[in-house]
Amino acid sequence: MNPEDIIPLPEFVLLPDTVDLNVRDSSAVQEYVRDNPNVYLGTILSGGEAIIYTNEGNVDKIVSDLGFTLTNSFPVVMGLLGESSLEAAGIIQVQQQPFLDLRGQGVLLGFIDTGIDYTLPAFIYEDGTSKVFSIWDQTINTGGYPEGFYFGTEYTNQQINAALRQPNPLDTVPHRDDVGHGTFLASVAGSRERGEYIGAAPDSEIIMVKLKKARPYYLNRYLVPEGTENVFESTDVMLGIEYITKKGAEFRMPVSICIGIGTNLGGHDSYNALEEYLRVVSDYRGVCICTGAGNESRARHHTNGRILSTEDSQVIEIGVDENSASFPVYIWNNFTDRMSVSIKSPTGEIVSRVPARSGITFEERLVLERATIIVEYNFPLQGSGSQLTTIKILNPTPGIWSITIYGDIILDGTYQAWLPMTGLVSPGIEFLTPSPNYTIVIPATSVGSIASGAYNDRTNNLFADSSWGPTREGIILPDLTSPGVNVSGIYPNGRGTMTGTSVSSSITAGACALMLQWGIVERNDIRLNTYRVKAYLIRGCNREPNIEYPSLQWGYGTLNLINTFNQLRSM
Repeated sequence: MNPEDIIPLPEFVLLPDTVDLNVRDSSAVQEYVRDNPNVYLGTILSGGEAIIYTNEGNVDKIVSDLGFTLTNSFPVVMGLLGESSLEAAGIIQVQQQPFLDLRGQGVLLGFIDTGIDYTLPAFIYEDGTSKVFSIWDQTINTGGYPEGFYFGTEYTNQQINAALRQPNPLDTVPHRDDVGHGTFLASVAGSRERGEYIGAAPDSEIIMVKLKKARPYYLNRYLVPEGTENVFESTDVMLGIEYITKKGAEFRMPVSICIGIGTNLGGHDSYNALEEYLRVVSDYRGVCICTGAGNESRARHHTNGRILSTEDSQVIEIGVDENSASFPVYIWNNFTDRMSVSIKSPTGEIVSRVPARSGITFEERLVLERATIIVEYNFPLQGSGSQLTTIKILNPTPGIWSITIYGDIILDGTYQAWLPMTGLVSPGIEFLTPSPNYTIVIPATSVGSIASGAYNDRTNNLFADSSWGPTREGIILPDLTSPGVNVSGIYPNGRGTMTGTSVSSSITAGACALMLQWGIVERNDIRLNTYRVKAYLIRGCNREPNIEYPSLQWGYGTLNLINTFNQLRSM
């Protein structure tokens, strides 16, 4: 290929058939990129993870050439976790404590979400300037992308202030939040409006990363129903975190990052690429990662069981409503075992037991139905050594689908099965014998985050949909619960409420901003990072005498920031 024929990386990233992959950066990868002009090395993330770009037709060859595990290399698709409270969390008391005087000064609040309405008074100081430090809008491609990130457009505080001085700010900075989710979370954590709508850290500055929609390749790969909005890629989330932490390091400001999105696609065991990346970043001084535990406890998207021996088998049943779209099922088992599956349709057609051979894709069109069955086995997976069995049911017949799981090699025998998270699968698809346990979504399953469940601070009851732990590795989550039912906040079109663990994670992120001000800015504990802040918050949680902690529903209790500082006084 002639050098003049090579497309520049920023242009290649935007092509409709371009695909991004997560890889571990190495000399072999860099040499491969040099030798293959249709493969581009993008951003290298903290901890040595890198993003490479290629076209759809080249994906399988790259994975084969470099020996990657498909499950670890492909990004997963993610969705939103949300559809008074600050006082219950002990945050207002901290703001009003004269000896603390903590309102988030000198701290960046980071959000990776749907954007922010920067024109709202909630995000403007009394002198008319914006408290929005910067925006990286991944959906607008003008060539003004952040250095080292190759797509989207960055808007600085200076540009935003110039826009606010214009009659129509959007003519100067055309960034919008058409969904409202990101604006709401930012208002809960950082609004300057007084009274009920004041944020947890009103004097903090805000960085917003507006996520672009997942690429068509991954929408198809994960069978996301056609027309589904607000579907994002884990790769772009990782890039957003990297952008925020780099800004914090550049300006020597601690950052509290709220991630109000999640997914069921992964092993829920901290070995997903996003989970591992968070484990690295959360160890950085001055960085605090907050995640929503998920709203999946009643969604009927998880089930589990145990195969007792190689002669044993178990049946998983899935109910499918009329007009449901194609869907996948993901079955995970431990590295000690090997399992295989057969499938029966609602009309009784059977796909016989498919031998478990890693990396082989089996496909069969049913005779009397329009449905097609695809079975893929992948094992042993990088990191955990686990086996993943993926079953895709295309054009499903309504009724009850049965998956029989057989033991080929059994030492442990446990398995966990997930359907995609709410919003990423048709509403009428569910397990008939679900389990609310193991429903914490990724990336809250990472040890490198503070995972927040949600409760109703008015009734002191757990939010009914708040996801339950543990992780597949047995780690008890959530870490704690924060207010997350009918929380007041601000949308682009006015004031309102929201319920869900994305809201509880934003309250936790605001509390972490106050902790970071106390620890890093005011130098009371300059070693603060996610793990240390998590420990402090857990010590201060409210705990009920009739609940055993840590709890699979409540974690270590309900957030109480003022009690955390009371505990610190006695140390």
